[in-house]
Amino acid sequence: MTPHPYVPAPARYDDMRYRRSGRSGVLLPEISLGLWHNFGDGHPLDVQRAVLRRAFDLGITHFDLANNYGPPYGSAEENFGRHLRADFWSYRDELFISTKAGYDMWPGPYGEWGSRKYLLASLDRSLSRMGLDYVDVFYSHRPDPDTPIEETMGALDTAVRSGKALYVGISNYSAEQTERAAAVLRELGTPLLIHQPRYSMLDRWVEDGLLDTLERAGAGCIAYSPLAQGLLTGRYLDGAVPADSRMAIGHFLKRDRLTPELLETLRGLNKIAQERGQSLAQLALAWILRDQRVTSVLIGASSVTQLEQNVAALDAPALTAEELAAIESLL
Repeated sequence: MTPHPYVPAPARYDDMRYRRSGRSGVLLPEISLGLWHNFGDGHPLDVQRAVLRRAFDLGITHFDLANNYGPPYGSAEENFGRHLRADFWSYRDELFISTKAGYDMWPGPYGEWGSRKYLLASLDRSLSRMGLDYVDVFYSHRPDPDTPIEETMGALDTAVRSGKALYVGISNYSAEQTERAAAVLRELGTPLLIHQPRYSMLDRWVEDGLLDTLERAGAGCIAYSPLAQGLLTGRYLDGAVPADSRMAIGHFLKRDRLTPELLETLRGLNKIAQERGQSLAQLALAWILRDQRVTSVLIGASSVTQLEQNVAALDAPALTAEELAAIESLL
């Protein structure tokens, strides 16, 4: 950890664009920082700190976490808490911090899914790890097929009424599940703020009803995995698998995804990006933001350079109708 005191850039809000989350009072930066992969104990704290500082300097106010981010589980929240105390405590009211619960976190029948017991216990643990009294939004990380949605949404409502969260969200819910969750929350008096789904050029399931559902519900959408676990970064354009890539690790992204057909698509998209003066990753981010129903796009960053390159996606002109048609022909 570097000893130099952090003073945020005075002009940090000048260039970032912000969008309203549904019909709420919340504005989020068009690009938000997710702490899924690069803030566990295996990543240097000084690099983490530099990325967080630069993100805030660029106008990124939203930092997205979950109880199981790391590895190991919980370590991203613990490390974020360290950086928060060291650099950002005076700026807490300028930050929008989220966490989630839903995936396995501890042994036994109360350590995952959507029960009231698990969700509220997990939130308490998350707040303790980060050293916070509240988070800005608390998510149900995934729908529970066996727990009534009324119980899961009731736990989110309790989180708000207890002062431990300001807003609530859901993640990985289908359009039908989202409609039901939003209705239950509306009845409880704690409206759904936002949904966090996977969304990229290569994974467009949200367009089949979910975005329409969120619009009707007055909720926002924040897209994760916008670069399809790295497929849309340009790292695989030559057909090779870099040794340090997610595909080489093979946890979330398998080598069999890299088919000749996909390579042809990626190279076609890269050509469009180059013609716009963008990287493939920048084009992929700009493409998601073409839809005003998308409030923000979540990026990960393992370095300041990578962060800056991704945020630069906002510098290019909006995609034209011709460019959008050309992209559509490839997907």
